[in-house]
Amino acid sequence: MSETWQFLTEEASFPEEGKLAAKLAGWHVLVAKTDDGFRAVNDRCTHQAALLSGGKIRRGAVMCPLHGARFELATGRCMGGAYKDLRTFPVRIEDGRIEVQVPDEEPSMEERPITV
Repeated sequence: MSETWQFLTEEASFPEEGKLAAKLAGWHVLVAKTDDGFRAVNDRCTHQAALLSGGKIRRGAVMCPLHGARFELATGRCMGGAYKDLRTFPVRIEDGRIEVQVPDEEPSMEERPITV
């Protein structure tokens, strides 16, 4: 499966709250600024398909706003739960622009969040 770098935002424009959700090439992506740099994950809880972007980010992890499952942003690993790990995406900064590498194929139903 091929992947392409997608423009997210200028680094100087990244929200002070430390997270930004966007739809890039059909993928719902959550990008967070952590102590280790920018991290990107599929913006979909693997338990009930909720958008994770509504959750809190603390100590390098995002918490699902529906039921509290925590996922490590660096690896996508579910912390302390029995849920599947999140898909992660590479992030780079080129000339002050934050870019995320996502698959060229649109996500399957199992990787799409439930949105209203």
